[in-house]
Amino acid sequence: MMRAARLHPQGGIEALSVDEVEVPRLGPGEALVRVHAAAITRDELDWPTDRLPAIVSYELSGVVEQVAEDVADLAIGDDVFALTPFDRDGVAAEFAVVPAAFLAPKPIGLSHVESAALPLAGLTAWQGLFVHGKLQPNQRVFILGATGGVGHLATQLATWRGANVIGTASAGAAELARELGAEQVLDPTAPFVGSIEPVDLVFDTVGGDALARSADILREGGRMVAVAEEPPREIAERVHVAYFVVEPDREQLVELAKLANDGILRPAIDSVFPLEDARAAFDRVMSPGKRGKVVIEVDHA
Repeated sequence: MMRAARLHPQGGIEALSVDEVEVPRLGPGEALVRVHAAAITRDELDWPTDRLPAIVSYELSGVVEQVAEDVADLAIGDDVFALTPFDRDGVAAEFAVVPAAFLAPKPIGLSHVESAALPLAGLTAWQGLFVHGKLQPNQRVFILGATGGVGHLATQLATWRGANVIGTASAGAAELARELGAEQVLDPTAPFVGSIEPVDLVFDTVGGDALARSADILREGGRMVAVAEEPPREIAERVHVAYFVVEPDREQLVELAKLANDGILRPAIDSVFPLEDARAAFDRVMSPGKRGKVVIEVDHA
């Protein structure tokens, strides 16, 4: 048996509890991971409503405990991290079964807590900037929410790629945005037209009015990539728009781990809670004023 944070019918934070459940069994192509840390996301309690009860969290860092016979590239004792599929049980538990194809070597320079904070936001930033946004060196990118959960990693990645980074951040976070690599920082309520030269890419992580206004500073042929909400039709009719949901990707995690090992990429941690306090962790992730990821620490070893 093992402890796991599970969401029960009818859903919502009051339906979250830490239960004793059976350790999941391996299937073909899978690995059993002893979970050290699992990160959580603001809206994720709304995701598994069709299959409750369900274990929460889809980001983990831990150690391989067992591998299926058909898995050749993982070994017992390997330190790994991953974004796991959204259509199955999550990983806020003492053990989790994960498709081996999604597990990547944990960044050597990061703790398990820091590593668990990287997969979802890091992959979202990578895919938004480089896969959907096709960002190239010396291009100009405007990151809405440059110090947020996804935005602080996107700012670091775009700077590493050699782009010219402009970002939005509140007055209290403007200096952090510059430290992360932004060359110009605007308050999100400030007018964009007249304050920013045209950009090649808008990467939106916040939605709302800022997303709508940012279309006006895209150069001809520029691109808008959004993850917070789908841009309105009137914007999609004017500019090239891509809205996407992040996908697990081992190769991209390997690249993110290399950057973390080299000190180029660093995830921000807002707070850490023990597994027994999973409900308090979700209270925090839903609260305003966070600066980084909320992580559930499962195993201190």
